[in-house]
Amino acid sequence: MTARLAVAGLDVTIGGVRRIEGLTLTIEAGQSWGVLGPNGAGKTTLLRTLAGLHPPAAGSVELDGRALETLSRRSVARTLGMLTQNTQFAFDATGLEIALIGRHPHRPAWGRERRDDVERARAALDAVGLSDMADRSCMQLSGGEQRRLALAVVLAQDPDVLLLDEPTNHLDPAVQVAVLDRLWRRVHGPGRVQVMALHDVNLATCYCNHVLLVFGDGRWRAGPTAELLTEAHLSELFGCPIRAVSDGRQTVFAVAGATG
Repeated sequence: MTARLAVAGLDVTIGGVRRIEGLTLTIEAGQSWGVLGPNGAGKTTLLRTLAGLHPPAAGSVELDGRALETLSRRSVARTLGMLTQNTQFAFDATGLEIALIGRHPHRPAWGRERRDDVERARAALDAVGLSDMADRSCMQLSGGEQRRLALAVVLAQDPDVLLLDEPTNHLDPAVQVAVLDRLWRRVHGPGRVQVMALHDVNLATCYCNHVLLVFGDGRWRAGPTAELLTEAHLSELFGCPIRAVSDGRQTVFAVAGATG
């Protein structure tokens, strides 16, 4: 196994409050990690820290064995891509023009798009089910379509290390499954990894072989999904009773309310 992303002794703070303390992880090729925790626990800030967009309070982040802060942003962007939580386009452009943004790290500074760039951008639109929207204005897309277009930008970038902040935001269940199926197949390509912040525990059971639980008070747990996603761990994580329900094929987790 090859380590693509590694952190050691990482502290993540938000507004001076330490949300994650002493995080040490090695993320290896072929792994899909889910980051779970309550609102405000630091999931988004952790992903931003892994991308080099937020400075850690302590500790280090390495990309392919090199300290992240020593790499140029262009060099990082050729290997690592991030889907941010909120999607909002600042200017009017077609779906294809937006998807082509993902090709910028791979083009000469003043070079125009090559045929290969256009083909990769069209393939990315197709991967998220937006091939028929290549010539439409991004301002005409629904919230869910804009979310998928933002993902197409990252797929066109074609990074080996993919950070995804709530990738299923604004998507209906069928599209959620289609998108996560696509990402699951992709992560099994040579040398690839992905780290996803998720709210839905049950999506993590299906699409993550490892999980990181962040509690928001500095504590964290990390390991294989099958070992960490239990009633006891999830009840502690979210501060309410969580019950596991199995039909013999799949185990899902549900909030055990007062009437449950």
